[in-house]
Amino acid sequence: MEINFIALLVAAIMTLVVGFIWYHPKVFGTVWMRESNLTEEVLRTGNMLKIFGLTYVFSLMITIVLMALTIHQSGAVGMVGGPPLIASAKPSFAAFMADYGTAYRTFKHGALHGFVSGLFFAFPVVGINSLFERKSWKYILIHAGFWIVTLTLMGGIVCAFA
Repeated sequence: MEINFIALLVAAIMTLVVGFIWYHPKVFGTVWMRESNLTEEVLRTGNMLKIFGLTYVFSLMITIVLMALTIHQSGAVGMVGGPPLIASAKPSFAAFMADYGTAYRTFKHGALHGFVSGLFFAFPVVGINSLFERKSWKYILIHAGFWIVTLTLMGGIVCAFA
């Protein structure tokens, strides 16, 4: 099972691409700024290189988790001790991978797992933090929606191409 690192790099860009659209003033950006008590002037003061750079690094970390969640063959590789021990695995492993090595390796399957991750992991995390920060449900739904869409796309890319 080879890993396509280019697919992981592309999937990690999704947070920036979706964020650019999602938080645009003509989509949810104006409502998000109002709910966050932010102004355009305040947003201009951030170090964008640091913000975008760290966002990309964090996104790469997310793609690694999504790879484990969406590519079920990762579990089989783990059972033989990981990639370094594949060559010494029993013949039954090679037979299993020959039969099922590409099963459920589609964009649709990965998108499903990404969506479920967004709905049942990201949404509750955003919700918990936002409730303690006394944020509105609009704020919660804007951020949770962003993560659900982003993780759906990331999961699809990772599963189909990584």
